[in-house]
Amino acid sequence: MFLIRAIRAAPLCLLAGLLSGGANAAELPGPYRAEVERVVDGDTLAVRARIWLGQDVEVLVRLRGIDAPELRARCAAEREMAEAARAALARLVGEAGVTISMIEEDKYGGRVVADVARADGENLSALLRASGHARAYAGGPRKPWCGESASLRK
Repeated sequence: MFLIRAIRAAPLCLLAGLLSGGANAAELPGPYRAEVERVVDGDTLAVRARIWLGQDVEVLVRLRGIDAPELRARCAAEREMAEAARAALARLVGEAGVTISMIEEDKYGGRVVADVARADGENLSALLRASGHARAYAGGPRKPWCGESASLRK
């Protein structure tokens, strides 16, 4: 009886492995085209991505490699920078869709972290850093925003 169950489960396990990218089930290389449904904040988008024929997924995507000020700010200056960062991201995305790739689970859950590019191929994280609306972030403790100057390129 156990052998019969194992044989029936084998194709399902194989399919799950293929769809998940094989060795690391928590990573999808992409790229996937996605429509931006809304800009959440300066480093997060709500998107609808087509992952398979007739299969769309709605997900929050945090842009890899950056940290933008938080809308739930600790001070008025951070709140102002956060609103400017969100507006800058909205302008950069524009009306065209985006491409998401190298998709991984985010450490906070409920969203993913990914490389996100505009329709013209420009990386949104790099553009936000270059414009001074975000700073580089490689994980670990985040630096506070209160007391920071308007230029965030560091």
